[in-house]
Amino acid sequence: MAEKEINEISRDARVLFNKANEAAQRENLDYAIALYNQVLEKEPGFFECRKLLRELQLKKNGGGGGFFKKMLSGASSSPLVAKGQIALRTNPASALAIAEQILNSDPNSSAGHRLVVQAAQTLELPRTGTMSLEILVKNSPKDKSLAIEFASALSSSGGDTRQGERILTELLRHSPKDGELNQALKNLSARQTMDEGGYTALEGGQGSYRDILKDKKEAVSLEQEKRVVKTEDTTEKLIGEYEARLQTEPKNLKLVRSLAELYTEKKQFDKATELYDRVKNSEMGNDPSLERAMARTIVRRYDYQLEQLDATAPDYAEQSAKIEAEKLNYQITECQQRVDKYPTDLAIRFEMGQLYFQAGKITEAIQEFQKAQGNPHKRLMAMNYLAQCYAKRKMYDMAARQLQNAIKEKPVFDDEKKEMVYNLGCVLESMGKKEEAVEQFKLIYEMDIGYKDVAAKVDAFYAGQ
Repeated sequence: MAEKEINEISRDARVLFNKANEAAQRENLDYAIALYNQVLEKEPGFFECRKLLRELQLKKNGGGGGFFKKMLSGASSSPLVAKGQIALRTNPASALAIAEQILNSDPNSSAGHRLVVQAAQTLELPRTGTMSLEILVKNSPKDKSLAIEFASALSSSGGDTRQGERILTELLRHSPKDGELNQALKNLSARQTMDEGGYTALEGGQGSYRDILKDKKEAVSLEQEKRVVKTEDTTEKLIGEYEARLQTEPKNLKLVRSLAELYTEKKQFDKATELYDRVKNSEMGNDPSLERAMARTIVRRYDYQLEQLDATAPDYAEQSAKIEAEKLNYQITECQQRVDKYPTDLAIRFEMGQLYFQAGKITEAIQEFQKAQGNPHKRLMAMNYLAQCYAKRKMYDMAARQLQNAIKEKPVFDDEKKEMVYNLGCVLESMGKKEEAVEQFKLIYEMDIGYKDVAAKVDAFYAGQ
């Protein structure tokens, strides 16, 4: 999962987001908070929304309240914290939603923000995690481990590393001989070259995320800065620095992982895999995000092999098909290992179903999609895929029923619903119900004449009359 900007979220989520903004402007804080939470349930990676929600949570609770209020809030949120910790192992997106429930009552809850950090790490939402780490540091300014974690998160998320340096330097002022703090500051300085743009609004340490997203234009601009691809010279320089540091810091596993990422960018996949294996065989090896990073590296190696093929060669099609088959076989094997390791993670079940569907293993795909329906964030698309599986088996009545049920659960006519309506039309066509089928295509035609071949289908129907 990646963090998203407003132009990347679904249409129904945008509608809710705009309503939430209007409610916030009218100072209807409870309603705005409820709507922002609904948006984040649909789009957990929508950082701007989470940022605005956090501001309203703080505003409504007057900065978090006093000591006794925090004590009461902590006691009342204990069941939610326990529930969130359980969800982390099975459905991290659900854990993130539970964390927001905690923060709705106490926006400075350390337990709530720690839950956000853990879920964000699993879901690969770096800015989301960093925002909560910042509040955790403010809650516990003398916590050395927390300060180091925050500084590292700022660096890896493209944040203002100077803020991390200030925090570490302040701690070093009181403990100048602390080796761990000194090393953390050195590590941060080494990553400084990767922080070319950063978030200038974070400078000064005044509630660093308070002004970061003043408007949509600035949000897009900052995201583009964050995504600037490192030049070859910069990457080579960093690799040289990291390799030199590894000679004196052979047990620095975070450094090993960062070096693996750089080698992946350089398409030196063997070196990257070797370094990832080194981390995998360490005490940091039991990390789902590490497993995903390793899998992405291997998939990128297959993609690179495809790029290197000569498209004009007589055996291009054969060679391309061979690599694609090897890639898909690897993805299925790797995903199955994660299913075995995290059998209750329904998001992985959905991913497994997609791979089986792609491989033509329809029975296996059906089993996975049926289970994936239990994940509220994957339910409708799982139903959509199930219908396609049934259609492949010519079980058209079951396919139509699955799509009709999914469409009923989707009130907003966004791209997801458009796909389901189109698929229902195709299923009805296969059943010989041409008039019912064209009614589905006409629903799309009235909104988006350029969608797939709906224009040709509707025009042919009227021409036939």
